[in-house]
Amino acid sequence: MEYLRIGDLLVQRGILKYEQVLAVLDEQKRSGQPFGVICERLFDVSPDTIEEIWASQYISITRKVDPTIETFDPAALELVSRRQAWQFRVLPIRWDGDELMVATTAAHVRRALRFATRFLGVPVYLVIAEPHTIGEAMCRHYPLAGMTAASVDDGAMDHLLAATRSAVA
Repeated sequence: MEYLRIGDLLVQRGILKYEQVLAVLDEQKRSGQPFGVICERLFDVSPDTIEEIWASQYISITRKVDPTIETFDPAALELVSRRQAWQFRVLPIRWDGDELMVATTAAHVRRALRFATRFLGVPVYLVIAEPHTIGEAMCRHYPLAGMTAASVDDGAMDHLLAATRSAVA
């Protein structure tokens, strides 16, 4: 498996030139700041772009799993409510030492990471699952009225949440 570096991805997508990446690396050696933060400061790369690139990098290096055949830890599953699981497309699988293994889809890595870092309060690492397999596992472990395995990709939960927000407003 080839490890895709953030700088290489920024160059491939035409966001930075190779010389700019070298300047960021030099500044990173000097300051110790994260690569993305330096890109934002020196070359006005948006935080959203850095997050998107990071997600691409993460997807390229993390493990792929089939949650329909994984062994689940009930204590891990209790950390997330049904609504949270469907809204953020997160499926806690089990503890791996002090870290919680959480499955999500490639399309939802950014959303899953934001949820995990803001709400779980434990070290997490994400693994990637195909939408239909994570949907099947979510239906089994987090059944929710109106949600099917296809709901992981079809936006049903997003529409339901939007309707709920509109009704409250």
